[in-house]
Amino acid sequence: MAPSTPGDQARATASPLAVLEATLERITFASEENGFTVARVDTGRGGGDLLTVVGALLGAQPGEALRMRGRWGSHPRHGKQFVVENYTTVLPATIQGIRRYLGSGLVKGIGPVFADRITRHFGTDTLDVIEREPKRLIEVQGLGPKRVAKIIAAWEEQKAIKEVMVFLQSVEVSTSIAVRIYKKYGDDSIEVVKAEPYRLAADVWGIGFLTADRIARAVGIPEDSPERVKAGLQYALSQATDQGHCYLPEERLISDAVKLLGVDTGLVIECLGELAEDPEGVVRERLTDPDGQPVTGVYLVPFHRAELSLAGQVRRLLTAPEDRLAGFQDVDWGAALGWLARRTGTTLAPEQEAAVRLALTRKVAVLTGGPGCGKSFTVRSVVELARARRAKVVLAAPTGRAAKRLAELTGAEASTVHRLLELKPGGDAAYDRDRPLDADLVVVDEASMLDLLLANKLVKAVAPGAHLLLVGDVDQLPSVGAGEVLRDLLSEGGPVPAVRLTRIFRQAQESGVVTNAHRINEGQHPVTQGLKDFFLFVEEDTEAAGRLTVDVVARRIPARFGLDPRTDVQVLAPMHRGPAGAGTLNALLQQALTPPGPRTEEKRFGGRVFRVGDKVTQIRNNYEKGENGVFNGTVGVVTGLDTVEQRLTVRTDEDEDVVYEFDELDELAHAYAMTIHRSQGSEYPAVVVPVTTSAWTMLQRNLLYTAVTRAKRLVVLVGSRRALGQAVRTVSAGRRHTGLAGRLRVPEVPGQRGAGGGAGAESPASHSSR
Repeated sequence: MAPSTPGDQARATASPLAVLEATLERITFASEENGFTVARVDTGRGGGDLLTVVGALLGAQPGEALRMRGRWGSHPRHGKQFVVENYTTVLPATIQGIRRYLGSGLVKGIGPVFADRITRHFGTDTLDVIEREPKRLIEVQGLGPKRVAKIIAAWEEQKAIKEVMVFLQSVEVSTSIAVRIYKKYGDDSIEVVKAEPYRLAADVWGIGFLTADRIARAVGIPEDSPERVKAGLQYALSQATDQGHCYLPEERLISDAVKLLGVDTGLVIECLGELAEDPEGVVRERLTDPDGQPVTGVYLVPFHRAELSLAGQVRRLLTAPEDRLAGFQDVDWGAALGWLARRTGTTLAPEQEAAVRLALTRKVAVLTGGPGCGKSFTVRSVVELARARRAKVVLAAPTGRAAKRLAELTGAEASTVHRLLELKPGGDAAYDRDRPLDADLVVVDEASMLDLLLANKLVKAVAPGAHLLLVGDVDQLPSVGAGEVLRDLLSEGGPVPAVRLTRIFRQAQESGVVTNAHRINEGQHPVTQGLKDFFLFVEEDTEAAGRLTVDVVARRIPARFGLDPRTDVQVLAPMHRGPAGAGTLNALLQQALTPPGPRTEEKRFGGRVFRVGDKVTQIRNNYEKGENGVFNGTVGVVTGLDTVEQRLTVRTDEDEDVVYEFDELDELAHAYAMTIHRSQGSEYPAVVVPVTTSAWTMLQRNLLYTAVTRAKRLVVLVGSRRALGQAVRTVSAGRRHTGLAGRLRVPEVPGQRGAGGGAGAESPASHSSR
């Protein structure tokens, strides 16, 4: 059921206030943004009829008895409903109500079976026993000391969370965020929220400035508070890093902050100056932007430190006096390449030879090029020659899928960059400058995915004298995170040598996927007729294109090509929203591929339903999960769902089982369809791309090129010829705001300070080893 419209709310507002007591049976919709909920309740009047209630039911769980204050209203399609303004929980009094309450999953460790046993044993005294004499639960058959202790802890946590929920209810904070606040601050939660609400944006994932600002207003912090303005400035910079920028020009930052905060420009300038004087605030520095123009850039401190550090570390590697592959400086290349040709059965093309020599004789090198140009075989050749000299070779890629592909290609072990560095809780790496990797050669594939922060951690871990080879397609979309590291390393006048492969090999020329990828990259319309592996299904209507996309994935591709629609086919959409966006398509594809059934376990969380068999993706970096963290973009399949223990298990594409508590499910999204940005570094047998006019502003050449290059065997475009033409014609507007290319071109000067702000503009040398 859809939420009520503003018109429906108006009709409800005209009604007098009323009180409704009922048992919450099920939640049919819940907004993750503001907690607005549509639910069905049982008023206990018999007949089995359920009533619809809508409004802020934050924290309410199925099985709870609620006393709701609100107004009666009417929905034009769904009829009579109760619009809730606030509510309190009323503990159920009947055995049946208590059994339903305990069996709802509210208390971890008690499911329907144990709820039945407990209520049979204690009757209507059940809740009093749990509250006052919880150790008596041991009397119930099957409840051992460990499970009883778990139930007691869960009961106490629920009580504490309820107190926080009651406090946060008026400012529309969702249940999952209230749980996070409690887990972060414990018994101090309410005090922190009242006294330091802007801390929440920095400390608690899922709370941004806008939510913290709403809470701050509710607890009486004035609009022109310096604390608010500083938090707003840092939020504006944080938003910029989410869009890929490492800094913002000062004028743009001030303008963005004035619009965001609704305060005077003078106050924003004053607070920015104070932030620049704070060692952990922001950094202002005079820079040359990617277009060669002077600019005063404002950084969040971690990004400034990382950019300085990365530039310094690259220069350190390039100029290291030692060389762990020194034997290649005077090798007989004719003999070496002849041996390689006999071993692989293939002779390298001249530009591939140049790349191999570069990787083995220069300490930092970049290999780039499009699909079908031989990057993979070149990498294999570099690895073969290095291992022939008994060099220690380490292989890595940003994603699990890319690492598996690299391992298959070279016949050597490969891992994700995160696992290679053994990132620990908090994001620190086990390997860094003080404890470098034991490797003579480090090869990183899909390097276009490396953002500034991860690239800095990686390069710091390469030992002096070791060689680093970065491999990637610079024409693809840049990294999801901040920076354009690969492009900056390839910038004109920079110190890093590179080879770009341009020749498409004959075997690759037979592939419509490869041919069309290069056509798109050159601004030409792809060939969509007469090919066995590249198709266009024309559908001008966006909603119809969405439905056709689902049909292509669920029925047509499996029937014609024998591919599994869940594991072999990936839908890549230009954007998340809209009738043919990833969000809508995920719901349609889940219904088609993993429908509900009597034997299918499921868990509703917010607006999503998770089922065993669902394809899902992690949407934030979480260093606490898994062996070495689980990272934004990791894909997996739901393999287990335990409603008693309230946890869900995901088998990731790195073959690791990761457990999620139910209150952590906002870290997961369905991945039957994903945005093209989120697909970087991955490769799929078949890719289906909805290309519709509803995504007009997102349709750009490098976006479509990236989508097509994700496919190994098959590409199907679904949508409008006009939209496809727009994507091919439109070159991405502008570069990201990064300072790395300029820092690499200008040698480091000890003691040098950034201009344009005094305090806060730091010496490049001051962070180069961090």
